[in-house]
Amino acid sequence: MTLIKFKNDGNINERFPMMPTVFGDFFNDFLNSDLSQRNVLSYVPAVNITEGTGEFSIEVAAPGIEKEDFKIAVENGILTISAEKKEEKKEENKRFTRKEFSYQSFKRTFSLPEHVETDKIEASHKNGVLMLVLPKKEEAKKKALKEIKVA
Repeated sequence: MTLIKFKNDGNINERFPMMPTVFGDFFNDFLNSDLSQRNVLSYVPAVNITEGTGEFSIEVAAPGIEKEDFKIAVENGILTISAEKKEEKKEENKRFTRKEFSYQSFKRTFSLPEHVETDKIEASHKNGVLMLVLPKKEEAKKKALKEIKVA
């Protein structure tokens, strides 16, 4: 058995020279980053968008975020969905005090088609899923799928 000694300077490319530089750059950034930056919890929730004959539906998977934490706005044809949740837990005992902080936030923006009635957008929240219904204008509903027969 042969032992190989590596210099522990946080540079993954020197430790594993055969590893592609893409992975090396990623791990170097992670290993050399400030530990306080690694503890920040930020994410982009998964979104499902579907189109029906009369409306669009958007589902945002955001477990742990309550409906009061969401902010939804429409401005100049741009739909913005954001949420921010701060949580603080404090445990006190005779010998110690422990505080834990948690912070979650995200922001998603969507360009809306011109045939969405922005004044009639509805939102609901259930089981960690934010659901939006974006109704279409009447003229867009009339332009439903037209089937063309092959001659």
